[in-house]
Amino acid sequence: MPEDPARSSDDSGLRHGVIAGVAAYSIWGLFPLYFHRLDEASALEILSHRVVWSLVVTAVPLFISRRRGRRPPMQLTARLVGPLAAAAALIALNWLVYVWAVNHGYVVEAALGYFINPLVTVGLGVVVLRERLRRAQWIAVGFGAAAVAVLTHAYGRPPVISLVLAMSFAGYGFFKKQIPLAAIESLFAETAILAPVAIGTMAVLYANGTAVFARAGNASMSALLMTAGPVTAVPLVLFARSARRIPLTMLGLLQYLTPVGQFLCGVLVFHERLSPQRWVGFALVWVALVLLGVDAFRGLSDADGGYRSPRVRGAR
Repeated sequence: MPEDPARSSDDSGLRHGVIAGVAAYSIWGLFPLYFHRLDEASALEILSHRVVWSLVVTAVPLFISRRRGRRPPMQLTARLVGPLAAAAALIALNWLVYVWAVNHGYVVEAALGYFINPLVTVGLGVVVLRERLRRAQWIAVGFGAAAVAVLTHAYGRPPVISLVLAMSFAGYGFFKKQIPLAAIESLFAETAILAPVAIGTMAVLYANGTAVFARAGNASMSALLMTAGPVTAVPLVLFARSARRIPLTMLGLLQYLTPVGQFLCGVLVFHERLSPQRWVGFALVWVALVLLGVDAFRGLSDADGGYRSPRVRGAR
């Protein structure tokens, strides 16, 4: 029998979506290798360059597409300014803490932040959106809380880096849902908001002699700092392409490629030591994530092929 063109197109779209998603999350998973190469620069300088060069990288295609009439002008209403500013502040905090963690030998603790991010997102749904969790989700949250308690004892302190990364990224996702812009437009707007502070920071660092960028005899480091723009933008574009083509549950499972890659970088490349207690804490987190994954598949099955989110009080 001849092949159904519609089905062939759907299969091709799904395949390309999976490839784009794997590529995006794999690049993010290898971020420690990139940012570790920038350890001569301070976290503030790296953050500033990431903002400025990301603004440049996103501005160019937006300008070209609008000149050719392919994209209408971006409409920034007063209603969007608040969520955009909040998202920009949260992603800046996330980037700053992550870079500092990588360059100070806390790659594994940073990876933990992205492992527990889904649990923090669930908690945010309960506290802010008044969502009702299913039994499996409550059990997963319980395992996550137990993991934080075990890791607090193992580290001799709360896993602050992990919690800040998880909370800032969960909050970023929350505000991003309120911003009806394409990925590249949203990143452009966020970096445009942050750019004045970033440029001011770069100027101060250069004036007091602590900047690495454009320092005599350090062209390779300057070039690496300039690549922060495409390094930031490329996986985001791949992620946006993937999100349009594959089911939400599949995208949710692919996201774990990022913390797995970062965790492996910390253990195998940077040789960070994990005590037995820390292994137990990570194991509890992984159990929680398995519970969330199983529950998501059950929700998908119950909805006859469509994702069913938890009920929200007051939802229309």
